[in-house]
Amino acid sequence: MLHIDDITFSIDGRPLFDGASANIPTGHKVGLVGRNGTGKTTLFRMIRGDLPLEGGAITLPSRARIGGVAQEVPSSSTSLLETVLQADVERAALMAEAETTTDPARIAAVQTRLADIDAWSAEGRASSILKGLGFDTAAQARPCSDFSGGWRMRVALAGVLFAQPDLLLLDEPTNYLDLEGALWLESYLAKYPHTVIIISHDRGLLNRAVSHILHLEDRKLTLYAGNYDTFARTRAEQRAVLAAEAQKVAAKRDHMQKFVDRFRAKASKAKQAQSRLKMLEKLTPITPPAEAARHVFTFPAPEELSPPILRLDGVSVGYGGPPVLRNLELRIDQDDRIALLGRNGEGKSTLSKLLADKLEGNGQMTRANKLRVGYFAQHQVDELELDETPLQHLQRMRPMEAPPRLRARLAGFGLMAEQAETVVARLSGGQKARLSLLLATLDAPHMLILDEPTNHLDIESREALVNALTVYTGAVVLVSHDMHLLSLVADRLWLVSGGKVTPYEGDLESYRTFLLSNDDKPAREKPSTPKPKRASREDISTLRSDLRKAEARIAKLEDMRSKLATKLADTELYEQGREGDLGVWQRKYAEVMDALDRAETLWVAAQEAHDSAQNA
Repeated sequence: MLHIDDITFSIDGRPLFDGASANIPTGHKVGLVGRNGTGKTTLFRMIRGDLPLEGGAITLPSRARIGGVAQEVPSSSTSLLETVLQADVERAALMAEAETTTDPARIAAVQTRLADIDAWSAEGRASSILKGLGFDTAAQARPCSDFSGGWRMRVALAGVLFAQPDLLLLDEPTNYLDLEGALWLESYLAKYPHTVIIISHDRGLLNRAVSHILHLEDRKLTLYAGNYDTFARTRAEQRAVLAAEAQKVAAKRDHMQKFVDRFRAKASKAKQAQSRLKMLEKLTPITPPAEAARHVFTFPAPEELSPPILRLDGVSVGYGGPPVLRNLELRIDQDDRIALLGRNGEGKSTLSKLLADKLEGNGQMTRANKLRVGYFAQHQVDELELDETPLQHLQRMRPMEAPPRLRARLAGFGLMAEQAETVVARLSGGQKARLSLLLATLDAPHMLILDEPTNHLDIESREALVNALTVYTGAVVLVSHDMHLLSLVADRLWLVSGGKVTPYEGDLESYRTFLLSNDDKPAREKPSTPKPKRASREDISTLRSDLRKAEARIAKLEDMRSKLATKLADTELYEQGREGDLGVWQRKYAEVMDALDRAETLWVAAQEAHDSAQNA
């Protein structure tokens, strides 16, 4: 068991932990969550012993091994497979000793220990882990120097998983993984035989791979049973209860204070006033937990273009050699929300670059007049000017725009006054990603192509991105390992596989099952009855428009209902002589409720018609 007992720690005079305690039972899978900057990574460093505590203690069973991902596997001539095998230091040392020792007793001891740790199956286990993280058999034999930093981070992750420490500490492990690798990691961690603590903003990982959430807030640690969704519901309930209690106590204090103010100078009531004053002093105000910081993205709305905004007819694309993608027949309309699916290396990023006009293809590619495309890829975050501030980035792109307007644009992406004047080198990964998203959407693009947009964004920022994409009026093309994001944003799935791009007939859950099954091809359901004639693109576009209009109507009516409910809750409306006003507001409320019922009926019909056309 990991014991964190009453720890205290500060950085530059700012307290991060003050009397924080938690006990993590052996074998638990725990997600460590909390706002950025609260000290999650610092806690990992203290557990590893890299930082000395100012107070308290962190204890583990004797001889327990702690493991975490190195910053990066060095570039070397050692093969990937051998690099991972060397990560198990004990096995590597025993194997080396077995080659050199001549003492019979020691030979027996070494061989016994090698058998105990299952050393002879090590190559198979290491190869399986590397395969799960995206390295095929040929890649595993290549030297580390052949791979970029992001890929070597995967090798570092493979190494620590192979070593199987008693306490595994993972800090944002999916940031360098694609969807396939992230799903494999979820499955692997769920079956990991020892204790795991994961810092992650990936809601899918925190829902499927952990059984407890360790929450860091207000310099304290609290362990919750259940996955992230369970934790979020529990926290919302706690906030609601404490907010109601705080309101109740505040009202009681206000009532007592008014009594004291009114009667403390009156002889007949002086004793009662003094009694109330003492009660008031004992009535401690209740402060409810702070709400999660509200993050926003504000994407500018483009003007509407005639459909389609982009059409590909017989297009092939590659990098000078054989084409990566061949004979593409694709169409994109301005209201499309498309997720690109496919195993690593099949060409998702290649297709993204082609659509963004970053790669030139062969064939007929027709773009709408005045089409503007916004493109965000993770490498663009690394291409920001480190010695410039976000404000200076915008001033280069908008030299004629006034600084207050530029600051307003930055604020629309959560980069407030302080961050606007901070050089990029000192911004967090999430703040850099926000700046890159702002630059990608600055021209109000008609189509937004996002390649892994959520890396380095915290959970609140990811939810804000979902909200922004939901109301955005341009087309969206997504490549992401974040299943939560894909499920909430995408309404069309394209499978990139075998050099082709085709509509995927299943849903995201069936695709997840396919990835974890290691099949070569996605399973396709065989209908028991002949399929009806497939609806045309124009029909589906019309139905999708009808559906969104119905949703907008419901949202407006819900807003009206909320305002009327607030009005009817006003006690002044029920005073004598205002019966006429009350009747008017009650009739309005009844009319809105009737309209809401009709709108919901229309929405259900529109949803069914849209789904039938999509699945035909």
